Amino acid sequence: MNRREALSTVAMIMGGTVIGGQLFLNTGCKTDVPDFVGLLTDNGYEALADEVAETILPKTDLTPGAKDAEVGRFMNIVVTECYDEQEQQIFLAGLASLNELSRQLYQKDFIEASAEQRHDLLLKLEDEVTVVKAEQQPGDPPHYYRMLKQLSLLGFLTSEVGMTKAMRYAPVPGRFDSCIPYEEGEKYWA
Repeated sequence: MNRREALSTVAMIMGGTVIGGQLFLNTGCKTDVPDFVGLLTDNGYEALADEVAETILPKTDLTPGAKDAEVGRFMNIVVTECYDEQEQQIFLAGLASLNELSRQLYQKDFIEASAEQRHDLLLKLEDEVTVVKAEQQPGDPPHYYRMLKQLSLLGFLTSEVGMTKAMRYAPVPGRFDSCIPYEEGEKYWA
C-alpha cells in the first residue's frame, strides 16, 4: 500500500479528507530520522499527542495501542514536515487548548488525568467538532481535534505495529478471494 492509498483509506474510514494530505503526498515525510526534533518536541506536546492518541486507540489484551506505534512521534514529524504554517498553528494552539480544558475540568493536565477523565474530555471535543463541522464554511480552518484524531488513526493504521499486530497481515498475498466468511472477533485484513 502506498501513501496515496493509505490516505484514501483513512479518509474513507473517517468520512472526509485528511488535513494536510496533499502536501503529505507531494513532499513525503522523513520518518527515518532517529532523533527528530520538531514543533512538538521542546514543549512536551509530543508526549501529550501520544496520550491523546492512546486514549483514542488504547492498548487492549488483544491489540497494541497508539503508544506502541509511536503515534506521537509520527504526529510530530507530520505536523513539522507536512503541515503548512496555518495548520501547524491550529494544531499547536489546539494541544494547548486541550490541556487548558483539562485543567479547567479536572484541575490537572491531560497527561495526569485518569483514563476515564481523558475519555470524557475527548467525547466533549468530539461533540464540539460535530457542531463546528455543521456550521463550517468551505475554506474555514479545521478543528484541532479533527486533526489530532486523523493523525492518530493514520499513524496507527499505517505503522508496522498497527498493520501486523492489530490487523491480519499477509506479507505476500495469495490468490484473490472476493467473498470469504467472517467469524466474529477476527481482525480486519491489512
